[in-house]
Amino acid sequence: MAINMNKVTLDKNTPSVSLTKRGETQGAMRVNLNWTQSAPSRGFFKRNTAVDLDLAAMYELADGSKGVVQALGNSFGDLDRPPFIFLDGDDRSGGSVGGENLHINLGDVNRFRRVLIFAYIYEGAPNWSAANGVVTLMPTSGPQVEVRLDSADDQSISCAIAMLTNVNGEMQVQREVRYIRGAQRDVDAAYGFGMNWTAGRK
Repeated sequence: MAINMNKVTLDKNTPSVSLTKRGETQGAMRVNLNWTQSAPSRGFFKRNTAVDLDLAAMYELADGSKGVVQALGNSFGDLDRPPFIFLDGDDRSGGSVGGENLHINLGDVNRFRRVLIFAYIYEGAPNWSAANGVVTLMPTSGPQVEVRLDSADDQSISCAIAMLTNVNGEMQVQREVRYIRGAQRDVDAAYGFGMNWTAGRK
């Protein structure tokens, strides 16, 4: 089987990889979420088939500050100032060719302690198995890193996808694909960020 040197797929056998080397300077890494919608059903319940899957990130910076970048509450972040993470849009249907994109400024890895990339279903019945979600991390040098949202739990509305951790000045990414039967507060509880949560809308 041919190996694509331009893409690394994280799975249970290869759960982690280094995105940057120590002392290496990179630009803004794009993190893309794409998913597919099943064909619309006919009949009375057809309005309930669409799933609004949102890409988001929880972060802990080196100075101890914590937060979340997400469409909910219009917390789109900033690429050039803390939190150095920016969400550039909100695809409500899965029909956008570009999907949803986060950008993480890796110009100085030591700004970060950790970043958790996750997704949640804002509207629609949980149906991860039909969504066929895939997240691709695209650093400015080195291979792309792909994480498929497999082993779906359709009772869950959130999925922790990948954890980026600063390890001695190197940014490492660890596959999570951990389905959580709750919203952002429950994702936080699972990973111990310890933030205060209030209801939000978009």
